Amino acid sequence: MVRRGSYAKGVARREEILESALDVIGRKGYQNASLKQIAEVVGVTPAALLHYFGSKEELFTEVLRKRDEHDGLDPAGLSSTEAKTAFIDVIRHNTEVPGLVALFSRLAVDAADPEHPAHRYFLDRSERLRASLSENLGGSDEHSALDPDTLARVIQAVSDGLQLQWMVDPDVDMPGIMSAVLDALHPPTSSATD
Repeated sequence: MVRRGSYAKGVARREEILESALDVIGRKGYQNASLKQIAEVVGVTPAALLHYFGSKEELFTEVLRKRDEHDGLDPAGLSSTEAKTAFIDVIRHNTEVPGLVALFSRLAVDAADPEHPAHRYFLDRSERLRASLSENLGGSDEHSALDPDTLARVIQAVSDGLQLQWMVDPDVDMPGIMSAVLDALHPPTSSATD
């Protein structure tokens, strides 16, 4: 029984660390969020962080997973219009957490190495995102010039590219541009049943 309570406390502490790291990185940025700062917010030592996550890269990978949970982009059962709106809302939210956008972009590059702790995260996330986009925006609509998988890849590429442009120039209107791109790639139907 002690072991079970100990496990529950460990899980709760891990969640607390992730929530704190999400906040610190979102506010201070990826480069300015040291293990020491994150540990101080939670009230543990940097060594304790590594006890729970093994490495800084693993901690940051789990922070991105936690961010994905918070974003809650699960468009199952949504119409294509609702799915577009949900996707744009996530992009709009990203403009409020530049540190997390920078973390995502930097880890995405590092994760090209199959040995990197975030490699599997990015493969899985990309696959889920493309499947969702393909299902919700590609569907069987014949008014799109692209097949659903290609459409999903183009949308993902544009979204990732806009994030890079926005990090260099915060005046880039990511949600506005992405909305226009979605309308161009997947024009709204005139049907009221969508």
